[in-house]
Amino acid sequence: MRKPNPNATRRSAARLAAVQALYSMEITGVTAEQAMDEFRQRLADEPQAKLAEPDAELVTLLVRGATVEGALLDEMIGNALSRDWTVDRLESVLRAILRAGAFEIKARPQTPARVVISEFVDVAHAFYAGPEPGLVNAVMDKVARVLRPEEFEGGAASAS
Repeated sequence: MRKPNPNATRRSAARLAAVQALYSMEITGVTAEQAMDEFRQRLADEPQAKLAEPDAELVTLLVRGATVEGALLDEMIGNALSRDWTVDRLESVLRAILRAGAFEIKARPQTPARVVISEFVDVAHAFYAGPEPGLVNAVMDKVARVLRPEEFEGGAASAS
């Protein structure tokens, strides 16, 4: 049995923390910098005995990037949704998940798109027991195929 990669675990925790920060920003109206300050304060205050410490650099990248490029990300997400849906119609948590995931696919080509999609589907499972993780998978797959078509050519599955 393989031991979990501690860096991968920290990146997974970072994705969840970024979604929480983006959600907080939308609900409370705080800025990205204020959300990051709150994140750093929580890290300092809460013992991390059971959870991996999030990769702070990745959290910062995702929160700032999803904020700065929000309009572009929303356009990509909107294009991936069915005609009956708009980004504004999505729940705040779903919007945060999709924005962070779309930004990571756009900004971090060193991480295979399928890995990013899987990670954010896992984040969706942390919040939802219904069909929402499937929606995250479908939307992020469409976004990834636009941003990184070379990773999907030939239909071969990636060994990630």
